[in-house]
Amino acid sequence: MRNSAQESPAKRWVTYRSEIRVLDCTVRDGGLMNDHSFDDETVKAVYTACVEAGIDYMEVGYKASKRIFAPADYGRWKFCDEDDIRRTVGENDTSLKLSVMADAERTDYHEDILPRDQSVIDLIRVATYIHQIPTALDMVKDAHDKGYETSVNLMAVSIVREHELDQALEVLAASEVGAIYLVDSYGAFYSEQIDYLVHKYLHYAEPVGKVVGIHTHNNQMLAYANTVEAVIQGANMLDGSMAGLGRGAGNCPIELLLGFLHNPKFHLRPILQCIRDHIEPKRKELLWGFDIPYMITGFLNQHPRAAMRFNASADRGDLVKFYDMIIEEE
Repeated sequence: MRNSAQESPAKRWVTYRSEIRVLDCTVRDGGLMNDHSFDDETVKAVYTACVEAGIDYMEVGYKASKRIFAPADYGRWKFCDEDDIRRTVGENDTSLKLSVMADAERTDYHEDILPRDQSVIDLIRVATYIHQIPTALDMVKDAHDKGYETSVNLMAVSIVREHELDQALEVLAASEVGAIYLVDSYGAFYSEQIDYLVHKYLHYAEPVGKVVGIHTHNNQMLAYANTVEAVIQGANMLDGSMAGLGRGAGNCPIELLLGFLHNPKFHLRPILQCIRDHIEPKRKELLWGFDIPYMITGFLNQHPRAAMRFNASADRGDLVKFYDMIIEEE
């Protein structure tokens, strides 16, 4: 018999917050495994699943410069031309908001990002390394002035000096940006570091009314755990992807994240159906997900590009060879 002084399980959940927003990055981050060449059927299926599941945002791809990246070498979701997006989602007369990612110094943002009233895109996510912050600030201002919601994904912070991170967060907090993302680019962080960094980001963001977000990679099988830790500590913009589809080891699986959040507005079945019919059939081709070479780069706090090259080579599976090679390069 339950002690009357004990709380019911429902009262102990700490994950339900009405201000939490979930962003699906399946097509954008997953596109890094196939040069952004998803067919319209797949993108439409992800879009439909996000709508039916109650997801808040769907990221459809990048706004990359066609001067830097030859369109013949990439799929259309590297560039996200307005006509391509509209062909897939129409006018998007739904509650789902659409986003694109724009890399600092790799986007002709003045020309390629249209005024908001001419686009079905809602959110411009600027991705930047620490040395590109001045460009990122100008990109944020441009998008803000055009009428978009904005966020900044500050990448590779696991290799950024603390005083540089503090300076970056200070200037971002003073900018027009709406959300500042903690990004575990190399899948190198543990929960203690996520705890520390989320509080650091909140220190700068909360007093000026900005949101903190979290984007994780699964090199050490911690993408979900680290996202959970970030939620508990106060992050309210959460990235995930279907079956974890994303660069290298992949991202936080959105199906796990929805289960954790215990928010009745989210519905799991549409996500599972999309995974079954459209995402899992691509696994043998795209080779994303936890893998020992990705684990090793995560341990070493390195970009996974070496592991991605190795997994695409004839040596794939020779784990000792990869380990010896990458240790020698350290």
